[in-house]
Amino acid sequence: MDAVTAAADPPRRQRRARGAAESLGSIVLVFESVVVFLGGLAVFGLQALPAGIPSWWGVVGGAVLAVLMLLTAGLLRHRWALAVGWGLQIALLLAALLLPALAIVALIFGGMWAYATIKGASLDRRNARLAAEAENANGD
Repeated sequence: MDAVTAAADPPRRQRRARGAAESLGSIVLVFESVVVFLGGLAVFGLQALPAGIPSWWGVVGGAVLAVLMLLTAGLLRHRWALAVGWGLQIALLLAALLLPALAIVALIFGGMWAYATIKGASLDRRNARLAAEAENANGD
């Protein structure tokens, strides 16, 4: 019975290995997206946009930036997505021109993003080196 059951089960596809930079960066961007959306609500509530611009654009801007962060978090397997993540950090810092409290958010999450990408890449290089050394040791 076990041979029949084993033959009927399709082989499972192995999950793609994620590096430390990808994992840490996606965590930062997902949490940051929540805070950015709430920042957009604060821009709306405080009517912090320049005169002539309806305050509901604060919600739209916060939502768009939050969605872009979520999409980027899912695409961090690509090198170009890291550059997009840096661009999103700059966009959040520029939003501090509308609401100065967003500068604190931008500095905190920008620091976390820098740590995630720089230290994560360092960990990925170290892990690749250790894996290569282990393979060479086993291949001898």
